[in-house]
Amino acid sequence: MTESASDRGLRISRRKLIAGALASALPLPMAYPALADENDPYPLPPFDYKKLPKPYRRTVVEYTGRHRPGTIIVDTSARQLYLVLDNKEAIRYGCAVGKDGFRWAGLADVQRKVMWPTWTPPKEMIERHPEKAIWANGMPGGPDNPLGARALYLFQNGNDTLFRIHGTTEPLSIGKNASSGCIRMVNQDVVDLYARAPVGTRVIVMVEGS
Repeated sequence: MTESASDRGLRISRRKLIAGALASALPLPMAYPALADENDPYPLPPFDYKKLPKPYRRTVVEYTGRHRPGTIIVDTSARQLYLVLDNKEAIRYGCAVGKDGFRWAGLADVQRKVMWPTWTPPKEMIERHPEKAIWANGMPGGPDNPLGARALYLFQNGNDTLFRIHGTTEPLSIGKNASSGCIRMVNQDVVDLYARAPVGTRVIVMVEGS
């Protein structure tokens, strides 16, 4: 996905965002417990965040940027995703981003949300990995599904970008350039984000190195 001229005009400077807008991590307060859905057909066990380096563990950070509460900001260089809160705070989550040749940036909106989504490998992926053709008509959602526990579908100007923010069956890929362009999160984290981010949420994916 390439940026239009208007997108480039709205593009965030990563340096300005990170230097001063997002400061030191704060202890995750009781006001922000992890959210979940009691009707989840596949309840998740607690995740051992000690398996991840500290920068990729869910926490609350100070935020003094200009974006309104509820905005999702993805810093692809740092492999971190932020949900802006009230009171000059943001929840910071670790994520995985696209491998070389699969990265993208720009503005999008969450226009669809799915619990335990179906995964349908794109035609291009099947060409690269013919063994995935078995799921050409879709792999049902569940614990073995690569999209994990939740998916937030990203649209631009009403059109599906085909990029998602979703969970993963490979939590140790968090903090790496590991996906085919989508934003991966620990399942427990994407469940929390899913509960906090309604349809219509603005998503800002920053250009790496900007």
